[in-house]
Amino acid sequence: MTKNGLPVRIPMHVKTNDKVIVIAGADKGKVTNVVEVFTKTGEVLCKDVNIKTKHIKPRGEGETGQIIQREFPIAHSNVMHYSEAQSVRSRIGTKMVDGKKKRVLKKTGEVLAN
Repeated sequence: MTKNGLPVRIPMHVKTNDKVIVIAGADKGKVTNVVEVFTKTGEVLCKDVNIKTKHIKPRGEGETGQIIQREFPIAHSNVMHYSEAQSVRSRIGTKMVDGKKKRVLKKTGEVLAN
């Protein structure tokens, strides 16, 4: 928390819908998309990565419990941007393109969408 009581936002290199590769953990090597970014905790939710079983208790009367499989967030430091064109992972940099600042992959020079 800051001195004003606001949560500290963690600067991250990934944004929603980025194509990334997991570089650490049980799903290492998996290429996926970023579904959601949590700037307060420094975590990202990736499609089909870090899937866990969650047991849900019944809430109302006559309701049955459930066991569901869902994705859980992983640390943003455990993913890297991925170039599908050249099948290589890369760090990210910025470049001025047509007077606008764009994100580019350092290895390939590929300009990212957003």
